[in-house]
Amino acid sequence: MATQSSHSQQLMRSERRMFSASDDSAMMKQIQSTHSPDGRFLDVKPILQVIDNVLRHLTPTIDHHALNGGQGHMDAIDDSSATMDSNGMLEALAFLVHKISCEISCKCSGGGDAHATTMVLLNTLSSYSWDAKVVITLAAFAVNFGECWLILQLCTTNSLAKSVALLKQLPDILEYSHTLKPHFDALHKLIKAMMEVTKCIVEFTELPSQYISSDVPPMSIAVAHIPTAAYWTIRSVVACAAQITSLVGMRYEFVTSTSEAWELSSLAHKVCSIHEHLQKILHLCHQHIDEKKQTEAYEGLKHSFGTPQLDNSKILLKIFSLSKEDPHSLLGPDKTKVHIEVLRRKHVLLLISDLDITHEEIQVLESLYKYDRVTSEVNYEIVWLPIVDRSAWNDSYQQKFLSLQSMMPWYTVNHPSIIEPAVVKYTREVWNFVKKPIVVTLDPLGKMTCPSALNMLWIWGNTAFPFTTDREASLWKAEAWTVELLVDGLEPNLSNWVRQEKVICLYGGEEMEWIESFTSATKNVAQFLGIGLEMVYVGKNNAKERVKKITGLINERQLSHAWQDANVWFFWKRLESMLFSKTQHGKTNEIDVIKQEVMTLLGYDGSEQGWAVFFSGTNMVRAKGNKVLNAIQSFEQWEDMARVSGFVSAIRGHLEGIADEHHCTRLILPGISGGIAETVVCAECGRTMEMYIMYRCCDE
Repeated sequence: MATQSSHSQQLMRSERRMFSASDDSAMMKQIQSTHSPDGRFLDVKPILQVIDNVLRHLTPTIDHHALNGGQGHMDAIDDSSATMDSNGMLEALAFLVHKISCEISCKCSGGGDAHATTMVLLNTLSSYSWDAKVVITLAAFAVNFGECWLILQLCTTNSLAKSVALLKQLPDILEYSHTLKPHFDALHKLIKAMMEVTKCIVEFTELPSQYISSDVPPMSIAVAHIPTAAYWTIRSVVACAAQITSLVGMRYEFVTSTSEAWELSSLAHKVCSIHEHLQKILHLCHQHIDEKKQTEAYEGLKHSFGTPQLDNSKILLKIFSLSKEDPHSLLGPDKTKVHIEVLRRKHVLLLISDLDITHEEIQVLESLYKYDRVTSEVNYEIVWLPIVDRSAWNDSYQQKFLSLQSMMPWYTVNHPSIIEPAVVKYTREVWNFVKKPIVVTLDPLGKMTCPSALNMLWIWGNTAFPFTTDREASLWKAEAWTVELLVDGLEPNLSNWVRQEKVICLYGGEEMEWIESFTSATKNVAQFLGIGLEMVYVGKNNAKERVKKITGLINERQLSHAWQDANVWFFWKRLESMLFSKTQHGKTNEIDVIKQEVMTLLGYDGSEQGWAVFFSGTNMVRAKGNKVLNAIQSFEQWEDMARVSGFVSAIRGHLEGIADEHHCTRLILPGISGGIAETVVCAECGRTMEMYIMYRCCDE
């Protein structure tokens, strides 16, 4: 047995010399020359699972209990499915596995060159694919030394195992169990690395050929590297076999030697490096496949939208990435899973947003969906389509999603992850979703009838049903620039004021001194003229806390009416929606009075001054801060005209006669899309910043 141990040590020293050699082209040619596959297919996955089960028992960190009759790693493993799947294949391969097993045992027992032994095995397996070569070799290794390990574990409790162990001189291992720990640790690392590389090679063979070609990167890179990986894996099998053979009938000098453990560790390092490299290539392959699949899904979605459908089912299944077999990933208003069939042949409004959709937006939609929809007898459903960055998903986003979902009384997805990248791409590239929420309408046949129906909902509510682009155009044709359009239902007393023919003044800004001066002077003029006047403070856009403070002071000092936060927010949201809606319908500023007036008010809001607009019947006048205040304070100059033609006409005539020395107007609008970065995070909190576009005109 001393000679056997000596041969094994010679094999390990040979391995050290070969390991230091690089995988040069000559060596690669030699490896490739052994490869002559005959085209047969071998499903190695079930066999690999059985091998994995065997080698898991073969590679524990040695402990005294495991080597002295304890259970060690003999835990029951449910491998029944793997056994059933692999039975037929193993039966067909039995002779070949036995042949390779004998080859390995013979070479390791008699000594020899590790590279030469590896080449012999590769030649024997020349007609098989690279993955099959490696798996068959591992199977032979598992058979040989699985038996050995089984005897070792049973020898203290089973007389037959004990007798066999004595013949193999396995009991010597028990005596040196602690001393041998470095050897078994090194074995464990190398076998683990071998299995990882093998699984990686097998995974390459399972990649779908319709999405990735072996002729082009990254798959072509993998094809070039797999022979090297297979070579070093099989060579590692030879090294492991030599190490385990050396433990049989070992001598004291082997037990105390650390060179063999170092050899295996060095080889494990190389195989781990190969695995790491293959994993990177595999990751690129999966990326390539995902991109191909998403392109296919994206084009399929475009095709579906461009093809007449019998109903909306197919479209909805694609949007929500559902299958006909499992179409239950939507939650109903009561937050229970529902079948996609509940939306069949209905008008569907897709609410598309990120997780920064505001509570105000949800509350207004809730009012339209739960209450106005019932009273106006319109039949549609809303489904929330949350667009999120999957790579940044965490518990905080999960909680935010659940919180928003609980607030919504309509249909929602079970989780944002079901929204496929192709659908996200479609929302961005076709429906122009960036960050601000949008509503896309689908008719009962799944046809997209408006890509931006949220504007209609904000402006007209359910009156705009069925929320088509044509309906939007017809509603605008019937509109005029009136206080009713501007205020809508935000002021409950509006209809009474109009009926009573009162002058209605809406004003904004955040300079309290101007507000006090303006409201006081205007009320004095109205009292002097003996006319009815109602004034409403509508705040300022995107200045919630400052406006709240000013509203409190206005109410406290009884300067005028002042809306609560939600109404202030909605007033400005409707104005923005009017501008976007008008812009989408291609109206020019010169011929569209409504668009021009909306832009003027939004421009006033973008300035640092206050502003006011007066309505009386069909008459209207508006002006910025100091100009309108000076006009009111100069009442004596237009008093006579006011008594003849009315307050609004008179002050308009007076204002038209005043030439501005200079002006500086800013119009700030939420960004839609453009050629600049669409995503910028806040330096303070890390949240995605909203994009705004500013138009500026200054003649200073």
